[in-house]
Amino acid sequence: MIDRDTIDRIYAAADIVEVINDYVTLKRKGVNYQACCPFHNEKTPSFVVSPSKGMFKCFGCGKGGNAVSFVMEHENITYPEALKIVAKKYGIEVKEREETEEDKVRNNNRESMFILNSWAADYFVNTLHNTDEGLSVGLSYFRQQRGFSEATIKKFGLGFCPSGGDKMSQDALRAGYKEEFLLSTGLSLKSERDNSLFDRFRERVMFPVHNVSGRIVAFGGRTLRTDKKVAKYQNSPESEIYSKKNEIYGLFFAKKAIQQQNYAIMVEGYTDVISMHQSGVENVVASSGTSLTTEQIRLLSRFSKNITVMYDGDSAGQKASLRGIDMILKEGLNVRVVLLPVEHDPDSFARSHSAEEVRDYVERNSQDFISYKAKLLLSDAGDDPIKRSEVIRDMVQSISEIPDTIQRSLYIKECSRLMNMSEDVLVTEVAKHRANSVGDREASEFIQRESRRYWKNREELPLSEEGEHFGNLTIGSSLESIERELIYYLVVHGTKNYEYREGRKIIEMNVTETILDEISVDDMHFHNSAYNKIYEIYREARIAGRTPQLEEFSSHSDIAVCDAVTDLMFIDDQYSESEIWTKKEVHTTTESEVLGKGVPKAILLFKTKVVSARLFELQAALEREDISEEEQLEIASEMVNLNRLKVILAKKTNRLTI
Repeated sequence: MIDRDTIDRIYAAADIVEVINDYVTLKRKGVNYQACCPFHNEKTPSFVVSPSKGMFKCFGCGKGGNAVSFVMEHENITYPEALKIVAKKYGIEVKEREETEEDKVRNNNRESMFILNSWAADYFVNTLHNTDEGLSVGLSYFRQQRGFSEATIKKFGLGFCPSGGDKMSQDALRAGYKEEFLLSTGLSLKSERDNSLFDRFRERVMFPVHNVSGRIVAFGGRTLRTDKKVAKYQNSPESEIYSKKNEIYGLFFAKKAIQQQNYAIMVEGYTDVISMHQSGVENVVASSGTSLTTEQIRLLSRFSKNITVMYDGDSAGQKASLRGIDMILKEGLNVRVVLLPVEHDPDSFARSHSAEEVRDYVERNSQDFISYKAKLLLSDAGDDPIKRSEVIRDMVQSISEIPDTIQRSLYIKECSRLMNMSEDVLVTEVAKHRANSVGDREASEFIQRESRRYWKNREELPLSEEGEHFGNLTIGSSLESIERELIYYLVVHGTKNYEYREGRKIIEMNVTETILDEISVDDMHFHNSAYNKIYEIYREARIAGRTPQLEEFSSHSDIAVCDAVTDLMFIDDQYSESEIWTKKEVHTTTESEVLGKGVPKAILLFKTKVVSARLFELQAALEREDISEEEQLEIASEMVNLNRLKVILAKKTNRLTI
């Protein structure tokens, strides 16, 4: 048998339109899809698929069902076989086994939990409307403070859990419900003092949480007490029937409107959803009191590929709106952002505006994510070039998450305009990010082509015009070129020895050991991430007493590492050995002498650059207005040590011909 959890995951993942489209070409008609029925011959389409219901129906032959039953019928196979086909489509592993007594008990327990939750929801509703406490505390809050109508309260099943500590638990036991299910659903807790039950949600207004099919899987309870020691909200714990990452609050009530309007509005809390629905805007959901998850996005995408994120207009709301954007983009959905006036949240805005006004505001003020994010981050960065570069990296990160090539290119073009920078640079950076993060083969091939073009252009440049070729470093060379030369020595000449003259002494040294020892002794690392990974591979290999093999780089998961090593390996093919060093005005005759000058010089320049950059960072940190006295002392201490090292490096630099 296939266990219940796996079956639930299959049904949750299955998009009926996607599944049936593998067998039949569906065409959208209004909120549904149509096709000629695959189960009988017909010329006029009577086969209808409803994404919101997750069902299909043929009005000609009468067949109907869900995604799994369609596969069963179409393939003429058993239920477990159909489940496996759908599971394979969505990458869900299916492990079969015989149904044990434990399985039967577990399935029965799940159903018992659903039944208990249904009873509890009715109990809370009854308490709200038919007890003095419910009327004076709970109903007063919903009506007077929140402005909810009786119809809205009924629609969302709002209720009240009585005070008294254990009243609900005792009433449940008297009604025949078992203690184990009161505990497993989280409706009750057990006292450590005497093992007695008490109510988790005592003296709280109640918000039942429905799954997409309408069954109650959990509750949220809000206290009306002003005591700051009491948590404002209490939520049901994770259980056999409730996983908060898989549930979207309000989706059961919103799915039809989402499909009809072809977009969903995402807000934060229970009351935001309810007030919006009451105003007449029903395509609204919330992330169920948790940060947005991939599972929630995929569930929502079954009803629309368009999401508008709505948050408060204050700065906290603006920052919050960024957190889920990249996740939504990664799942291939279109995302827009709308910020409310600073004095409003979705709840208050909906209560003070009509449905038409809310929709009009959303239409006029929603922005695509690229414009919104760029404006928000650039306003913080101002004219600071370092902060602006961080903004660009942040934008590249977001754009690279988009799976659709055409959509990515459009956003790159818009980002180029907003950031006032080269579109080609953004294209390359996005490609690098996709190659590294998601293994995009097309992006990897693009980077390789660009790399080959880059090196070809380098070959065509006269050495005197470029100034940063191998062996020709100066104190003015860039950190990137210095790092590149050090990694070149490791990869191409790492196993070789050279003679180093120190005063009158001549010391034989190994290239790899020298570079690793010199960099590690000052606890430094490479700024270029690919070079740093190569350095780490050599460092770990040395600890293990071995030499890295070329295959470790050519098959590395980071395409940038592969490209870097490939480029470095081809340097010696571009010039003969004598040409390389002669053209660079290193007037030596042996490879040992070449390395004896080149390796120490590159190490010295690298350390000088790193120390200078770190001192610059620390000086900037000291100028912050919010810096504490303790931080000042730590920074000052580090700067003293770095300045000492800088003096030592300067003396060594003066002894070298640079």
